[in-house]
Amino acid sequence: MVDQQEVHSEAPARRRWPVILVWGLVLGLLIVVGFGLIRTQKGPLGIGDRVPDLTFTTFEGETIPLRDLEGQVVVINFWASWCKPCEQEALELEQAYQMYKDQGVVFLGVDYVDTEKEALAYLEKFSITYKNGPDLGTRISQAFRIRGVPETYVADKDGLIIAFKIGPYLSLDEITQQIELALAQ
Repeated sequence: MVDQQEVHSEAPARRRWPVILVWGLVLGLLIVVGFGLIRTQKGPLGIGDRVPDLTFTTFEGETIPLRDLEGQVVVINFWASWCKPCEQEALELEQAYQMYKDQGVVFLGVDYVDTEKEALAYLEKFSITYKNGPDLGTRISQAFRIRGVPETYVADKDGLIIAFKIGPYLSLDEITQQIELALAQ
């Protein structure tokens, strides 16, 4: 015969594990959310920050490790086909690319939360010829901690951000000033 006292002592022990498991999961979730909030509070990358060590993949499938671009000025523009302010700067960014492409300046367009079909139509509409690609899993935008689109970062030859613009550029002159600053470094 089973001792009644043993049965009663096993039942609370069996009920305790699910409670411990649930509290462990809640604690883990709170830790993940906390780290995310801390990252968000830092804001976007700023002047003096190093460009994150990521690999950029173009729509054509070319992979470009950002580390390999050191020694060149790099302009990284976050955009989306659904973004009306992005349209305001699209032609000027292409003009700047045409002006500087033979001077050691690399332009990269990072398409944020978009469909490939719409993104490619946007690139065609504005005759954009510099390298563009999707932000797969938003890993690039998360690394830069962008707040929205458009956002543009200009890095010097050492891979340090020397200028950034949140929102659209208002003129070609505004873009060229930032590029000239990077080239002078």
